[in-house]
Amino acid sequence: MPRAVVIGGGIGGLAVGLALKQTGWDVSVFERAPALCEVGAGLTLWTNAVKVLRKLGTGEAVAARSHPIRQSELRSWRGKLLTQTDLGLLGDRLGAPSVGIHRADLQSLLAEALGRDHLQLAAECVGFSQDATGATARFADGRQERGDVLVAADGIKSAVRKQLLGDEPLRYAGYTAWRGVGLIDRPEVPLGVTVLAMGRGSQTGMLPIGGGRTYWFATANVPAGQTDPPGGHRAALLSRFKDWYAPIPAVIEATPEEAILRNDIHDRPPVKTWGDERVTLLGDAAHPTTPNMGQGACQAIESALVLAKCLAGATDLPAALRVYEQARYERTALITNRSWTLGKVFGYEWGWACGLRNLFFRAFGGLAVRDTEKVIGVEV
Repeated sequence: MPRAVVIGGGIGGLAVGLALKQTGWDVSVFERAPALCEVGAGLTLWTNAVKVLRKLGTGEAVAARSHPIRQSELRSWRGKLLTQTDLGLLGDRLGAPSVGIHRADLQSLLAEALGRDHLQLAAECVGFSQDATGATARFADGRQERGDVLVAADGIKSAVRKQLLGDEPLRYAGYTAWRGVGLIDRPEVPLGVTVLAMGRGSQTGMLPIGGGRTYWFATANVPAGQTDPPGGHRAALLSRFKDWYAPIPAVIEATPEEAILRNDIHDRPPVKTWGDERVTLLGDAAHPTTPNMGQGACQAIESALVLAKCLAGATDLPAALRVYEQARYERTALITNRSWTLGKVFGYEWGWACGLRNLFFRAFGGLAVRDTEKVIGVEV
């Protein structure tokens, strides 16, 4: 039985571990954290990712721990509706819904499906070596693990990518993001609706993620590296967004301080080289993207299934890895580039530019709907 060593126990690493296991591979997933805990916030699983998760046998678990998104709204910061999409109807037409879910819930259910005996925690990969018959991962504690292939899904700061491609700088998107999750039961906050609101140099959004919880985010165009005072995320946000339309201050106010995260947003420009011989990259290690299309986790999940298909029954494993990389480059590069551009548009600062942007979305919202269908309608 061929063996795969997977670095990273996030969404991409667990998904590829599960996909490879189902095709007859012996899989070990190594995660640097000492435990799978409640980190991260909410995310959207669009139709394209839900279909893959169904194929991986986790469709029912996802449905039980998520919340279906029936409608998408794009609004101005004052609440004026610019574009509306019936995601329920779109999901019915495409054969699967789009849902909101907490990242920790998705990570947990993927780990359960993979099997905890295939997951090793407190294992920080610091590099690798390889030869004609396999690849060996090296860990900070001195351990080494060898497999027929090495799949690095260890995030945007991947140690394996650094060894493969050199110490490339991250690309700062020009804005920081606050994210939060709360049990929010307020009449101002819509259920089953994902909302994006655009202002001057800022955007906000929210979506239901199951269990009565709402995930929200807010951004601001600021230099990289800034921070809020200790214990001051919520106060800073309420000051910055107090005049936005009603749901925005409401979700911030209803979220405990300790449930609010702040991170500068980065990605990397697309590159065609993801691997060498028996080593390849997946997810944010290969194609990190800004969150403006909600496709980061979805693309990692897609890549997991494509990689497993390419390796299933392959006799030339390095060649199979190159087929996977070639199959995924064009789509992931499109998502990365488009998401970067959307982030710039959503974050326009000049009043006249914001006005033209809003007029465009009001007049040509149908184009955005068709574009969404093209993206989420892809089935791998």
